Amino acid sequence: MPVPKILVFAGSIRTGSHNARLAALAAKELALTGADVTRISLEDYPMPIYDGDLEAESGAPSNARRLKQTIAEHQGVFIASPEYNASVTPLLKNTIDWISRVRERGETPLAVFKNCAFALGGASDSPYGALRSLMALRQVLELGCGALVLPEQITVFRASEAFDEMDNLKEERAAASLKRVVARLADAAREMA
Repeated sequence: MPVPKILVFAGSIRTGSHNARLAALAAKELALTGADVTRISLEDYPMPIYDGDLEAESGAPSNARRLKQTIAEHQGVFIASPEYNASVTPLLKNTIDWISRVRERGETPLAVFKNCAFALGGASDSPYGALRSLMALRQVLELGCGALVLPEQITVFRASEAFDEMDNLKEERAAASLKRVVARLADAAREMA
């Protein structure tokens, strides 16, 4: 059985980010499924705000090309998305927008999004647990980019109280939900490998 390669990152680079904690926990759980896991931070891929004139003048930034290549090397992606004003963070949306513009000669538009499975999670102090962000992100990835986004997802409510001192989820139901999401992602990525 092939070993799936799965990329994990958070849509936040804020110090103490609940979603960075969720991404780290997802990476740990994915490794337990036997997946080959790569965890990155979007902080290592700074990009200007997407602008069509800038793209026409100088092309996509090198970090957009690097990150697109990194995604292409994986069969699965787990994104932990914070919620800003009932939607995704500007950082995450800008990252997706730039990656969607990177194309190698002869490559079909958005191919990088169509060649792997995506799973979503979100942590927030709100009673919605970043659910609205995940709905917006699902729309961007599925409708905008043509990605396969798994129906299973994890939302962590009251995130500042949700993790224990070892960064595991305290609530049994949330922990079980994360295990289901990562197991499904590992299976989907294995099928694509």
